[in-house]
Amino acid sequence: MKWNSLKAQALAASTLLMSGMAMAGPDLGAAEQQATNWHAIIMFVIFVAFTLVITKWAAKQTTSTTDFYTAGGGISGFQNGLAIAGDYMSAASFLGISALVFSSGFDGLLYSLGFMVGWPIVLFLVAERLRNLGKFNLSDVVSFRLEEKPVRTLAAISSLVVVAFYLIAQMVGAGQLIKLLFGLNYNIAVVIVGLLMMAYVIFGGMLATTWVQIIKAVMLLSGATFMAFMVMKGVGFSFTEMFEQSIQIFSKVHDVSLAEAGNIMGPGKLAANPIDAISLGLALMFGTAGLPHILMRFFTVKDAKEARKSVVVATGFIGYFYLLTFIIGFGAIMYVSNNPQFLDVAKMAVTGKLELVGGNNMAAVHLSDALGGDLFMGFISAVAFATILAVVAGLTLSGASAISHDLYANVFRKGRTTPESELRMSKIATLGLAIFAMILGILFEKQNVAFMVGLAFSVAACANFPVLVLSMFWKGLTTRGAVIGGVVGLGLAVLLIVLSKAVWVDTLGISDTPINPFNGPAIFAMPLSFFCCWLFSVTDNSARAQAERKAFDAQYVRSMTGIGASGASDH
Repeated sequence: MKWNSLKAQALAASTLLMSGMAMAGPDLGAAEQQATNWHAIIMFVIFVAFTLVITKWAAKQTTSTTDFYTAGGGISGFQNGLAIAGDYMSAASFLGISALVFSSGFDGLLYSLGFMVGWPIVLFLVAERLRNLGKFNLSDVVSFRLEEKPVRTLAAISSLVVVAFYLIAQMVGAGQLIKLLFGLNYNIAVVIVGLLMMAYVIFGGMLATTWVQIIKAVMLLSGATFMAFMVMKGVGFSFTEMFEQSIQIFSKVHDVSLAEAGNIMGPGKLAANPIDAISLGLALMFGTAGLPHILMRFFTVKDAKEARKSVVVATGFIGYFYLLTFIIGFGAIMYVSNNPQFLDVAKMAVTGKLELVGGNNMAAVHLSDALGGDLFMGFISAVAFATILAVVAGLTLSGASAISHDLYANVFRKGRTTPESELRMSKIATLGLAIFAMILGILFEKQNVAFMVGLAFSVAACANFPVLVLSMFWKGLTTRGAVIGGVVGLGLAVLLIVLSKAVWVDTLGISDTPINPFNGPAIFAMPLSFFCCWLFSVTDNSARAQAERKAFDAQYVRSMTGIGASGASDH
């Protein structure tokens, strides 16, 4: 009881402080420092300590480049499926989609369905062939019959761009989470995340990253299941009741009529612009098959059969999880939006909109507090943080492989490297990427994290997917076609994103009107990338191009049978 009264006093004091701040015009970027949540902090520390123990164990097993990049190929299909699900259930999914449902209802469902739809494409088109053709990453597959230097350079650069966008989302999510829990400055929070993930990758490589993913996936699924169960229990396990209550509460807190509030059950702002909606759909559907950190996971299993199995397992877990995020989003409308404890009064006085303490990305974290108190909030925060750390580690690993394996070992040194020097280069690249991620995290502080991941998928769909698919399925693809098509897709996607409202207006603040009115580039850049790949391949009659076309049959046989593919390490 004593603790609750203390909490109430702290709340009253903070409300007073907020109202004082509202008069003074507060800094919108800063979340109010919370009364220190010891439960959460203890859970948090236990979790981080546990994952660092795993890293220490993995560091002893990681002796070669194969171990570092692919955990020696010794992960089973089920374990890998869980790890892929863990990679996919990132901060963007858990925090971002539930926040989108919380603020705009049905629109959040478009994201969750979109993220889901990409998986059959990965299963039927990519997984098996990828495992049979490659060794470490996407570039190995694309450069199988094409000229190594230009193709690897392109694949490495586009992988790094995708990794950069994805990193932004994770760093923002992690920064806001730590700021909320510990009352730390956002910039310091981002630096802490950067340092921790650096430790994972540099010391533990893929093995540590995989096991952290598996543990975190199990914990996140069980935490989200409990939250969704409690929300549904509160409404008598009736979806109709949940939607009706949500609409009523939404109309009260946003001060709109019931009819307007009812609009959250239908397509809203996201689908109002059909070009953006189609663009997002294309990005989420085909981007999955171009994400370097997901594709890299297929090389951690011993053969194509296990690769196939891991996609089936991942799809099951991911599908279930996205259903939960939808329920969690509506739960947040019912339990968080009308609870003054979670509202940022100072910020609301300035913006005139509903604002949560720590930013609207924190809707799921506040819901865990409302449903299960401090202890459960501690658990969910620790898991959300571990989620971010593990995803960031996986991303950094794929970025490091692009720099060391592709650019350093195969482009600059033309394969004349030792495994030791390549491993050393990977660790230097990890260091550079971590610093880069910290800077990006600080710059994009106020973006919705699900939206940022949408952009990462867009770049993957425009730059990586066309080149990857055509190199595996079309005999006519030549180096010239692949490079020009990939460069056009990548360049146009990045240009359209920079000129869109999210970056041009909101982040860089160059002007009030964006040059590009559309948010998603995929509808323009992806077809153009495919077209350029086709056009410049068909018109290429050089001796090199003819040899590449002839080499397709050998590639096809290996992609279907796996004869000659690298197996698992024997340790």
